[in-house]
Amino acid sequence: MRSPRCRVPWVVLALAAVLAAACAWFGAAVEGRLSPGGVVPAATEAARADRLLHEGFASAPPHLVLVTRVSGATRSVEDRAAAEQGERLVRRLSADRSVSQVVSYWRTRAPSLRSADRRSALVLVRLRGREQEATAAAGRLVPRLAGRHGPLEVEVTGEAASRAEALRLAERDQIRAELLALPLTALLLLVVFGSAVAALLPVAVGVLAVLGAQAVLRLLTFCTEVTVSATNISSALGFALAVDYSLFLLARHREETAAGAEPGTALRTALRTAGRAVLFSAGTVVLSLASLLVFPHTILRSIAYGGIAVTAFAALAGLVVLPALLTVLGPHVHRPGVLTRRYGRVRPGPYAGGRAAGPGRWGRVARGAQRRPRLVAVGVTAVLLVLATPFTRVQIGLFDDRVQPASSTVAEAGTVLRHAYRPGAVVTPATVVLPHFDLRRHAAELDAYARRVSLQKGVERVETATGSYSRSARTPPAGTAASAFASPRGVWLAVATPGEPYSTANRDLARTLRGLPAPAPVLVGGPGAVLDDVQRALLSRLPWCLSLAGATLLALSLALTRRPVMALTALLLNALSLAASFGALVFVFQEGHLAGLLGGFPVTGTTDVLMPALVFGIAFGLSMDYEIFLLARVCEEYERAPDAATAVVRGLDHTARLFTWAALTLAVVMAALATSDLVMLKIIGVGLALAVLLDATVVRGLLAPAVLALAGRAAWWSPWPRRPSDPVSQPLPSRRPLTGPAGAQHPRSDP
Repeated sequence: MRSPRCRVPWVVLALAAVLAAACAWFGAAVEGRLSPGGVVPAATEAARADRLLHEGFASAPPHLVLVTRVSGATRSVEDRAAAEQGERLVRRLSADRSVSQVVSYWRTRAPSLRSADRRSALVLVRLRGREQEATAAAGRLVPRLAGRHGPLEVEVTGEAASRAEALRLAERDQIRAELLALPLTALLLLVVFGSAVAALLPVAVGVLAVLGAQAVLRLLTFCTEVTVSATNISSALGFALAVDYSLFLLARHREETAAGAEPGTALRTALRTAGRAVLFSAGTVVLSLASLLVFPHTILRSIAYGGIAVTAFAALAGLVVLPALLTVLGPHVHRPGVLTRRYGRVRPGPYAGGRAAGPGRWGRVARGAQRRPRLVAVGVTAVLLVLATPFTRVQIGLFDDRVQPASSTVAEAGTVLRHAYRPGAVVTPATVVLPHFDLRRHAAELDAYARRVSLQKGVERVETATGSYSRSARTPPAGTAASAFASPRGVWLAVATPGEPYSTANRDLARTLRGLPAPAPVLVGGPGAVLDDVQRALLSRLPWCLSLAGATLLALSLALTRRPVMALTALLLNALSLAASFGALVFVFQEGHLAGLLGGFPVTGTTDVLMPALVFGIAFGLSMDYEIFLLARVCEEYERAPDAATAVVRGLDHTARLFTWAALTLAVVMAALATSDLVMLKIIGVGLALAVLLDATVVRGLLAPAVLALAGRAAWWSPWPRRPSDPVSQPLPSRRPLTGPAGAQHPRSDP
């Protein structure tokens, strides 16, 4: 009969299976509850102006824009066949329960709704409900509307269409990324461990982490808005972290087993050493992601929620479920199969069993960096700073329909709209709302204000209830144009400008309009105001984000090492590698270099204002992940090494190979995310892959040993009294040779 102690692993595995099944069932419905937006904080002036505009005015900007073009023998949209088909399209839309208003060229004969060559015309559609309802309606309507309708070829664009297309692409890309990442990661792990069983364990831990995070995200949708990007990023992040944590635990378990330890003893040692590092590593990722919660942007907050949840599940599965699996499987874990015997032979490390063997490949690299620390430190730092320089050319903007893939009909229709119609015909770069303004009593004040607005730099035309204005010249309103800009809720002005809606020029115009004297309080909205509000909200909280991430991660590193200089050095090296990643992202995605190597993507010449903060929040914790493992092993080796320099060499020898494979597996997962057709996900995938590859190789392999050597005894100084479990505090000799004659190592006399 089995003892209760022997049954514990089976109980843990049974509970894990039940929890996984429950999370899979509950989290499966998360896709239908996700939001596509979340960029503009709800309390900003632009968001309030947009809500008031759509709720109170009949002429508010449309949710959908149908670009209809004649084809075949039809020459003009005014031909009888084209007009009849256009009318049928309008009647069909008007009958839909989700549509609140339809405006078409065939009914209004407005010149702004027809192209100059008369071969294209517009149908403007407003939808009922708030953003999520309008997006769902667009997702249902767009596939039915796009395509051939008699003599008309119809393409659909607009804000709601772009959001619906982003949702569709995100769901498709998540499935594709998971199908790519799972087999490729398992193959890499098979090469690392040489055992099919050991290779599948991290995959199982990753699946558990992702299922748990999906369930948490669905639970959060009941109390807050969660964006679709949170599921894509949390899935990739959770799988990558689960593989990392499992890789280090399994490697330490195999190392102890190869040194002759009993299975139980090997597992306890792995949990006491690598497991402790996993706990601290998960803490660094969680705290780094938590720094995004200081921002009011829903997209940043929901990605932080998903990332924190998946990191917690990855650590929990790695520290609880993985040990239970190792206990149940016993010696079968590291046993090679028929096809993996070549890789399955366990080779003890250069210092296994306390042997004073020579360093391995990475140890020799570290020793070379210690012999010439100034040259290595200056050279590597210079290379990283050169990689970071493109970030000084960053041009801030916001993503719009231009970043949709070339195959998207939404992007194609947006291109036609930009080139065939005058600026502001549909998308108004700036909107000025005067809530509760009485037009009948103050028409003269509105006229004077509209003239002042039309004189501002970059303004081509202003339209409002009192007429159309250009450079202060007024054209009286025609027909029902006056009532379109006025309602019991107030009056609004449509301000047309050249160029792209989310340009810095329109941002500056929004700032000017907010300071312009007006006859009543105003709310300035539109793309330029959105960019201004999003940027202001981000910059106002950015110091808090950086301070929170830096202080908490410094405190965590200090708790692990108990050495202030070493912890501060880790933080600075991490920031340096992250700066290099930022520069590379601007070089590739803003300026378009090397686009062909990444499958091609639209290049707009701008960087989305939220991308640096988002990449920082995720990559900063991931990069510190490797630093935590390195410092933990270096401090552990310091107890046995004859001097501090040898401790660094041995610590790097034991961890660098794992860094390399962990970084490769994470890069594979992120490369799968980078196959997305959405530029935002592509940027995050490439940015995170670059950050961890740089950090795991150049920074940890060369720069860290060199900087520790330059720091000398200060790096190992600790102001706290030594605990029995702590490594002995011993200064790094700056002049003493690393080894004596014939490779004999110097003894260490500890204080």
